[in-house]
Amino acid sequence: MVKRLMFEKPLGMRDTLPFFYNQKSKARKNLSDSILSFGYSFMDTPIMEYHETVGKVSATLDQQLFKLLDQQGHTLVLRPDLTAPIARVAASQLKDSEFPLRLAYEGPVFRAQQAEGGKPAQFEQVGTELIGDHSSYGDAEVIALLVESLKQSGLEDFVITVGHIGYVKAFFHDLLGDDEETIENLLNYLYRKNYVGYREAVKELTISSDKQAALLKLLSIKGGKEIFESSRSLARNQSCMQAVNELKQLYRLLEQYEVEKYIHFDLNLISHMDYYTGILFEGYAPHLGSMLCNGGRYDTLLPTFQLGASATGFAIHLERLVEALNEQENGDERMGIIVDDDSYSKGIAEAKRYRDEGYAVLLQHVDQIPDVKAFQLELTKTVDLTKGGGERNE
Repeated sequence: MVKRLMFEKPLGMRDTLPFFYNQKSKARKNLSDSILSFGYSFMDTPIMEYHETVGKVSATLDQQLFKLLDQQGHTLVLRPDLTAPIARVAASQLKDSEFPLRLAYEGPVFRAQQAEGGKPAQFEQVGTELIGDHSSYGDAEVIALLVESLKQSGLEDFVITVGHIGYVKAFFHDLLGDDEETIENLLNYLYRKNYVGYREAVKELTISSDKQAALLKLLSIKGGKEIFESSRSLARNQSCMQAVNELKQLYRLLEQYEVEKYIHFDLNLISHMDYYTGILFEGYAPHLGSMLCNGGRYDTLLPTFQLGASATGFAIHLERLVEALNEQENGDERMGIIVDDDSYSKGIAEAKRYRDEGYAVLLQHVDQIPDVKAFQLELTKTVDLTKGGGERNE
């Protein structure tokens, strides 16, 4: 009798089959090589952390945390992100190191799902944290590194959308005062990119028509460097002006990195990560239904671990990157050598020669191939060493 759930997996969990596993490995290596080239050092943290520390300061909702108890009765969580654990390490084991710290990571994170809707409960992130640099130079370095990493992974078409959380919040507080409930409601619409809902919520507010018009105009401040003038004209206080100046300085630096063609500004960009304090950004690729990567400045996270340092960084969703690469990853040289009893020894030698040249080689006895033509079609190139066999190239 087959046991119930014998072939099932926990909600949101996925098996990674060989083809996708190989794609992930290649993408991970390309990303890592780019990150290392900028002088960052990789590190790792435990899969489990204390709920009282990392769990509570993480931006992940409490209901999305996987919780368990240790033998001492402490509540643990499977790490929901890697930024908070690295902040813990920076504030403890690395607190006496010379700043800024350039740290990097790769590994799985866990976020519980309430329903089977295609969202993974376990996925892999590759990212960086620049700790102890509070300047625009740090913001520009992180974004330039993100662009370079995506390019080196093989991704050709993508956009990095950049905003400033300080602009949006200062703008709302100037127009709506201390009405935190209304501000939170509008921020939530922007985060979910529900612009229809945002417009309807604004129209229902009992405020002057000019304030309503200003709130609605916020949605149109997106595009290239031309948005700086429109955002200045809409800015209503010094905090908004300061945010615009930071974005202008950032753009000048990104021009020097020669990555400006990948940059798109959106002054109503909001993140679910509530510890972001300034520049924030998200990455998208065509035909990918979800966000590819995200990051930004988080100057209030490290002080929660009693380290007075600012920081910025990014995280790339590795599985989504592989999806975005799609057919670009299918050009690997993968060949097969077909042998029989008489040619087996020669096949071993040929396989070694091709492997030394960088090919992935399948050495297969002809008796173990149900359909030779189908076997050949699956490969870039095949060499048939059996009697009467020949070579096929594609």
